[in-house]
Order: sequence, then structure tokens, then C-alpha cells
Amino acid sequence: MKIGIIICDRYRNCTGGKCFRAMQNREGAFDIYTKDDPLEIVGYTSCGGCPGGNIEYAPEEMIKNGAEAIHFATGFVVGYPPCPYIGHFKKFIEEKYGVPVVVGTHPIPQKYFLTHGKLKTWDTAEWKELIAPTLTDEAMRKQYD
Repeated sequence: MKIGIIICDRYRNCTGGKCFRAMQNREGAFDIYTKDDPLEIVGYTSCGGCPGGNIEYAPEEMIKNGAEAIHFATGFVVGYPPCPYIGHFKKFIEEKYGVPVVVGTHPIPQKYFLTHGKLKTWDTAEWKELIAPTLTDEAMRKQYD
């Protein structure tokens, strides 16, 4: 399975360590893939900054490199504020390019889970759905702090 990863631009200097670890271990949003299903990153870039100028073009390059799915990095949902465009980005890519978009990569770190819980950031039905692939349990979230 070939995948592309798009990260929030405010984390543009991120080296991807948590994403790659989660991919290797099939944790967080990568738990949808079996260990028998080899995963290959065919693209890794930022959204281009608000309001996501790179979202329009990056998926095309990833697909040319064989991407069968695109993951939005967990930073889109844990940063403050979480990306207000994420639902639009997901719909745009899926409709324009015909590839599935998975919201998330590594599990949400516990420290972000606690902060967003206090702030009630993710209390809507839409956000509960968006964070579901990376929510995991407390023990796993602590491993990603």
C-alpha cells in the first residue's frame, strides 16, 4: 500500500518520527492496515499554510508516485486551534482525485487529549468522527507524548 502524508504547515519542520513509528507499528490511524500489508510513503509535504494552498496540488504528485491513500497528519487535529479546513480538504481530495483520505497518522498524544478535553475542542459530532482514527486508549496516547 502506497500512501502520502500531508502535515499542517505550522509543523513544517517536523521530521515525521511519530508518524513513521506509528506506520511501522500499525498504531493510531495506521491500524487499518495489517502487518502483512507493506506500507510505503510516496510523498510527505505540508498543506502549504492556511488556507491550505498545497492541498490543491500535492495529492496529484503523490498519486503520480503511486499513492493509494492520503493521510492527514495528526497535527491537523491536535494543534490549537485544530485545522478549521480539514473537512473541506478531505472532501476536496476524495472528490477531485478519487483516493481515500484518512484523518490522522500517529495516536493523539495524551497531553493534547487532556488539553482539548478541557477546552471542549472536540465535543461536536464532526470532531469526534475526525479524531476517531487516532484516539486510541490512554496507555497508547501516553506513548506518543
